[in-house]
Amino acid sequence: MRPKIRFRRLDGILLLDKPTGVSSNQALQDARRLLRAEKGGHTGSLDPLATGLLPLCFGEATKIAGGLLGASKAYDAVARLGQVTDTDDAEGQVLRERPIQGYTIAQIDAALRQLTGELTQRPPIYSALKRGGEPLYAKARRGELVEVEARPVQVFRFELQSAADLLDGGQPLLRLRVECGSGTYVRSLVRDLGELLGCGAHVAALRRLWVEPFVEPRMWTMEELHALAERDPASLEACVLPLEAGLAAWPRIDLTEEAAARLRLGQRLSGVPGEPGEVAVFSASGQPIGLAQLSAQGQLAPQRLFNWAANPA
Repeated sequence: MRPKIRFRRLDGILLLDKPTGVSSNQALQDARRLLRAEKGGHTGSLDPLATGLLPLCFGEATKIAGGLLGASKAYDAVARLGQVTDTDDAEGQVLRERPIQGYTIAQIDAALRQLTGELTQRPPIYSALKRGGEPLYAKARRGELVEVEARPVQVFRFELQSAADLLDGGQPLLRLRVECGSGTYVRSLVRDLGELLGCGAHVAALRRLWVEPFVEPRMWTMEELHALAERDPASLEACVLPLEAGLAAWPRIDLTEEAAARLRLGQRLSGVPGEPGEVAVFSASGQPIGLAQLSAQGQLAPQRLFNWAANPA
C-alpha cells in the first residue's frame, strides 16, 4: 500500500509541459501529488491531444488563475487537409472526406489572412464550454443536438510555417503558427481554414508555446518532475515560480505600508495614481497584496487579496 500523501501549503506557479494523451486536470493532479500541494488549479484547459505550456497555480496563486486564463497565447498546429471530424481534431470521427486541390502558397496565405484580426468564431461542439452547468462535450457524447453560438475572438497571427509535405506530394499537412486572445479555439480556426480552401481540415497536432506573461517559459515535463521526486523531493520546489511571476500580467501599483495595511482590511483607498482597471498591488517591502480595481477617479478597491498569515514574507 502506498503511504498516504501529507499535503502542505504551497504558493506559486509551475509551468508544466503537458504531455499528450492526458487531460489538463489529470496533469494538474499528478503534479499536485508530487509537490504535495493542498490546493491547485490550471489556467485554461489543453485538449488531451495537445501538448505544451499549462501554467499550474498552487495555494494563493489560484486567486490569479482566472486572470491568466484571459491572457494571450501562442500555438504551433498541424492541420490535416481533406478530412472533417466531429471534434475538429484527430481524436474525432471522420464526417467527410474531400479531394485536395493543387494549392499554392499564395492561396494558403490568402485564406490565413481572412482568419486574422477580429473574428466571429463558432467554438467546437466538443468543447469544455458549459451550458446549464454541463460541458458541451458531455451533451455531444450523449448524442444530444448541440448548437454553439458564435462569439468574438482576436487572432493576432495565423501564419504558414511549412507546406512542404503537401507541396511535395506527401501527406496533406500544413504547419501553422497561431497567436490569439482569450477564448480562441485553434480547432475552429483550422476547421474554418479547411472550409476556405474547399477541402475541409482538422487539427492533427497542437502545441501551446506560451501564455502571457510567460512568453519564454522554462517548462517542466512530467518525466523531469518524477525524476526529481525520486532523486530529491525537496528539489521540486525550485521548479515552482513565486506568485509574483504571474502578477506581471497586471499593471503594478506600490503602496506605503500604511496604505497596504488599510487595503488588507478591505478598505478602499483614494487618490491613487494610475490607469484605471484591474491592477496588482504590492506593499513597500515588495510583498504582493493582491488584485484590486482602480477607478478613473483614483479609488482603489480590493478584489482578491492574498492571505500570507500562514506564510509571511
